[in-house]
Amino acid sequence: MALPWRIGSVPYLNARPLIYGIEDQITLSPPSRLADLMHRGQFDAGLVPIAEVIQHDRYDVLDGIAIATHGRIQSVYLVHREPIEKLKRVAVDTASRTSAWLVRVILQYGYNVTPEFYPRPEGGKLSEHEAMMLIGDEALWYRTRNGSQPTLDLGEAWVELTGLPFVFAAWALQRGVDGKAIGGPLRAAKAQGLANIERIVQNATEATLEVRREYLTRNLSYELDAAEKQGIRRFQQYLKEMRLVDGSHDLRYVG
Repeated sequence: MALPWRIGSVPYLNARPLIYGIEDQITLSPPSRLADLMHRGQFDAGLVPIAEVIQHDRYDVLDGIAIATHGRIQSVYLVHREPIEKLKRVAVDTASRTSAWLVRVILQYGYNVTPEFYPRPEGGKLSEHEAMMLIGDEALWYRTRNGSQPTLDLGEAWVELTGLPFVFAAWALQRGVDGKAIGGPLRAAKAQGLANIERIVQNATEATLEVRREYLTRNLSYELDAAEKQGIRRFQQYLKEMRLVDGSHDLRYVG
């Protein structure tokens, strides 16, 4: 049965458990591109970076579902040649505003470092930068192939800094979309995805089998409960203090 909504998601391994069984009805876009399309009203719902719903008070958030972590995430990290305390320039992946903001927060509040941030050219190597941020499937591959290089896992660093989970993405709904109606198939997809994690692990091609299994079963959480919401509020607070966002608003959870 075709879903009567236009739905977008990110094209990463971490999203597959949330769109299980409805993949053929989902449009995949990189995080920043997906956020732009949502902002222009191209989708009724999108699994968008949390930065989008923090920055723009125009969405409802589907309650109970997120891409989050309670510690080490493995797919969002800073790899560096210089000691973190001495960093002056950091190359960031512009595909995700959330991760680009998170690294700023971690360095400022966790290390008292405020380096210059600049876009990392596609395919950039660490030998060309003091430090560079990697996200998503590229990050999983990079760590598999370059495990000896110094890295700062941003999920782990956030939990050490705040004691709270970090939410990377959530289902944003355009205001006016019926949260209960669209929430039904999205919750069903999540339930099926979590029940079929091993199948997703076996069928995927990113990194290695062991890395994929640990990533989807131990590094990631797909819940959006009280602790995750508190983590979002803390992230909002930091972004406001750093003047990366204008003011702040309470997110509206529906469904």
